[in-house]
Amino acid sequence: MRSANGATPPNGGRDPVNAPILAAMELLGQRWMLRILWELEPGRLGFLELRRRMDNCSSSMLSVRLQHLQTAGLIVKNADKSYELTTAGTGLTAALHPLWDWSRHWTPPAGEPAV
Repeated sequence: MRSANGATPPNGGRDPVNAPILAAMELLGQRWMLRILWELEPGRLGFLELRRRMDNCSSSMLSVRLQHLQTAGLIVKNADKSYELTTAGTGLTAALHPLWDWSRHWTPPAGEPAV
């Protein structure tokens, strides 16, 4: 697909506005995004508890990622400053359950390299 000036866009002509899956992959492909959703899937968490569960994610990075997920409509910050999934976020995590199930079977035993 070529643009009006004849150049092929760098993404092969797949505009994220017209290809929602590409926009979703771009958002969720950012480091920590899926982990945040994973941690919020069971229920709401405050920032400090979420940060504690996030291993090596800095507070500033966590804040940025939480803001992106809020802007995307996947999580909400409550009046008590806790975070939880929105209906869209819950739908996304439900869609990710098969991937999480698959990963349990794919992950090699400790000490063995991935194939």
